[in-house]
Amino acid sequence: MKKNILRIGFIIILLFTLYLLSAVLKVKSPHGIDQANCFYWQPENSIDVVMMGSSHVHCNINTGLLWEEYGIPAYDYSGAEQPLWMTYYYLKELYKYQHPGVVVLDLFAPARFKEDYQYTWISENIYGMRFSLNKLKMLSVSIEADKLPDYFPSFMTYHNRYDSLSENDFERFFWDEKHMENFKGYTPYLNTEVQVRPYIQEKEANGLSRKSLNYLMKIIKYTKKQNSTLILIAAPYIATNEDTQVYNQVKEIAKEQNLTFINFNECYDEIKLDFEKDFNDDSHLNYWGSCKFTKYLGEYLSTLPEYSDRRGSEGYESWDENALAIKNYVKTSSK
Repeated sequence: MKKNILRIGFIIILLFTLYLLSAVLKVKSPHGIDQANCFYWQPENSIDVVMMGSSHVHCNINTGLLWEEYGIPAYDYSGAEQPLWMTYYYLKELYKYQHPGVVVLDLFAPARFKEDYQYTWISENIYGMRFSLNKLKMLSVSIEADKLPDYFPSFMTYHNRYDSLSENDFERFFWDEKHMENFKGYTPYLNTEVQVRPYIQEKEANGLSRKSLNYLMKIIKYTKKQNSTLILIAAPYIATNEDTQVYNQVKEIAKEQNLTFINFNECYDEIKLDFEKDFNDDSHLNYWGSCKFTKYLGEYLSTLPEYSDRRGSEGYESWDENALAIKNYVKTSSK
């Protein structure tokens, strides 16, 4: 009996040690990995609006402001340069835990990047998702077979991070549940870079790759099956003629599918964007620009039939904490 107790105790200690090592060593990043990882800590079926797509989502859509101004419990479930085939499997992961009434999908990535395999930021879209058959399916369409060992299994890719650990690596244990629940995906930029306003009169409609088109149609079909309203958007940035050709094609697809598509690059004046003050770079708004865009987007979302103001409702306290954390971060980081 004593030997069995010792064996069980040893196994428990070993498993706990492995958990601690994994929690500390795994890669953290606010541009996809944290968004996917903290998603699992959100209260079940608490997200009314989920924002999906590339960094144009988690850098440009302020979840704290959507909550404060409109009472919308939203989550930025996105990753840097996320292609639509990865978004499709993110959607499948989403509906295991949440059933949002509205899905907002930004289409910058398929407008700008056309390769069938996109590796530049792919790790941001892999490491935060839990192991499952769904994740394996995502990997099978996102990574060529000979490159799979570079990304899977995840532990083999980050076991040598000992020399690069920081204080942030010791804040993601299961007892930090509230910290992860309070994070809603938004990652503000605080720099300012003057931009030249683009004036685009592009009328041609084409440019979606065959693979992107295939997965856009899969996403449309899947969200309809889930009875969620899909809103297609292009968040504001310094768009090009080539990007706009794709958005024109998406507009035609949206019309055929009876969906809404909003190219916010046609709404600079309505959003009141200042090209000298509101951009972090030519691809992202800074915090102040994101607040303007978020308010404009929030006004639209608040007109939808699915809209409910959840402020003051039980179970949504983490959105209050998220709004406060964003304000504190901006205040302390802007000094």
